[in-house]
Amino acid sequence: MAQHKYKVGEFVDYSSRRSSSGTLSASRYKILRLLPAEGGDLLYRIKSVDETVERVAKEYELSQRGK
Repeated sequence: MAQHKYKVGEFVDYSSRRSSSGTLSASRYKILRLLPAEGGDLLYRIKSVDETVERVAKEYELSQRGK
């Protein structure tokens, strides 16, 4: 069974290709909950520091914050 790379409370960058221009955009998010894998991808419940909405992200969409 695969282990989650990130921990609850950790801040990460979330990269999504869903911007209106079709370009890659990244934002700062906080890990709220570790979710079970779906289709081989580990999932996370995350929340943007700039928005009120929460979303589900796949592990490959996340990257560690620069120090």
